[in-house]
Amino acid sequence: MKMKHMLQKLNNHQKSNDITDEKLFQQSIGKVKRLKVDTIHFDKKLSKPKSSSQQKKHQKNTLHDKSKALAQFYFSDEFEPNLSTQGPMKYVRGDVSSFEAKNLRRGVYRPDLILDLHGLDQRQAKQEIAALLYACQKEHAQCICIIHGVGSKVLKNKVPHWLVQHPDVMAFHQAPLEWGGNGALLALIELKDKFKT
Repeated sequence: MKMKHMLQKLNNHQKSNDITDEKLFQQSIGKVKRLKVDTIHFDKKLSKPKSSSQQKKHQKNTLHDKSKALAQFYFSDEFEPNLSTQGPMKYVRGDVSSFEAKNLRRGVYRPDLILDLHGLDQRQAKQEIAALLYACQKEHAQCICIIHGVGSKVLKNKVPHWLVQHPDVMAFHQAPLEWGGNGALLALIELKDKFKT
């Protein structure tokens, strides 16, 4: 019985402490205004395409964006390949014959697609190259020309580093004079079989 009485006394003491704590808190804060609950309403109206052609176009754009992002994934600014600094800029992937770089230098391959990077910063140039590599598969373009210019040599140095990282790039070489010479690269692209999954 004494134990029950002691527990009851202890509970009453705790309640009085809680009440005094609450009063102390209210006194220290002072007058309080109730906050308005802010709700954000997004004007996000998801309208379905009206026709099947618009729906197909939307799907193509989504697929293009995903492929572009996937191609851009390979381009790291941190990666430093071991490219020769002597002579013209060139690269040949390990499983490709070095004869392909010579063919690029001699002008045996003519570019199917040409990309001019003049006026673009690094981020924009990276996105455009990603889009170009995606377009190579779509358009079945085996040889491309990327005109990076000379200028301050930022893109001239970065473009080869990005291209080396992409698995579809078989080889590249400084372009012949007719395609831009020292300010451009000709690249050979491995085309994927569209029937493979």
